[in-house]
Amino acid sequence: MRFYKNQHQFYIGIDLHARTMYICVIDNTGKTVFHKNMACSVENLEIVTNTFGSDIVVGVECIFTWYWVADFCVENGIDFALGHALYMKAIHGGKTKSDKIDSEKIANMLRGGMFPIAYAYPKEKRAVRDLLRRRIYFVQQRAELAVHLQNTNHQYNINHPLSVTKIKTDTYRNNLPEQFSNPVISKMVDADNFLFNSYNEIILKIEKEVLDMVKTQDHLSFLLIRTVPGIGPILALTILYEIDNISRFQDVGKFISYCRLVKCTHDSAGKKEKGGHNKIGNVHLKWAFSEAAVHFLIGNERGQKLHEQLVSRYGKGKAITLLAQKLARTVFYMLKNKEPFDNQKFYT
Repeated sequence: MRFYKNQHQFYIGIDLHARTMYICVIDNTGKTVFHKNMACSVENLEIVTNTFGSDIVVGVECIFTWYWVADFCVENGIDFALGHALYMKAIHGGKTKSDKIDSEKIANMLRGGMFPIAYAYPKEKRAVRDLLRRRIYFVQQRAELAVHLQNTNHQYNINHPLSVTKIKTDTYRNNLPEQFSNPVISKMVDADNFLFNSYNEIILKIEKEVLDMVKTQDHLSFLLIRTVPGIGPILALTILYEIDNISRFQDVGKFISYCRLVKCTHDSAGKKEKGGHNKIGNVHLKWAFSEAAVHFLIGNERGQKLHEQLVSRYGKGKAITLLAQKLARTVFYMLKNKEPFDNQKFYT
């Protein structure tokens, strides 16, 4: 975990909400010089920052409304610190909690060098990344509908098993309601079908629009990731947009930790325990590399043998995670060294 260590004349802590922001400004001696609740607006933030000159830093906790504050600071050349929400226990763990207290804590954490930093994603890529994240949600919803169709078929129509490979085709799904003798069940299947078709249509539309944007981003990195077996164009873009810039990771260990593909240990007084904090990291990268691991095995005999070895030693569930971790390590070095996938290196 990184902390904000830069020294300034004034430290501005903001307890940010959708409509209001409680702003606390302290000087380098720790004295509170401004403390007020204000409406969220660029004009109000500009009034505060202009009052205290250029040697300032603005800190906010990482919640869904931080984009506009970060953009304002970048446009005006002001230092900005985005606080990692799960690490900011000094705010959440207090006996008494209010917007006024929280804003003061943020300002003091900035001044004391104990403000945990999250990555402030750049504005120019933010919209595409969020669109790809929304696509992941739609894909998961579509998968749930497919599972429900299969479960319904097992409950009421065991004599006609569903084809998992054909369930993605429109013709096959549209004929499913006719296979159920009970008209009520047919209506339920028809409802699932309608939602499946709707999700499928919007997913395909998003994929087409995102692929048209590839040429405006890091095309070389996109081509490099595409050399990994099992990683298609959309999965490659998802990984790239979640990483943004591979150079922001000091080493491969920090990268796979960010991908939620390792479990940290807690070591105290010579005793080691399995660590928690499984939600710290990027859930979308974890999903992407887990998907890549599954697709990596399709039609890949050498990869399947490696998977079998991992299954025999660690079990089926952990084997996929270890394979996803290996793919993440490989992608890290590929992007660092600007090299394509090397089949020989991967298995050695």
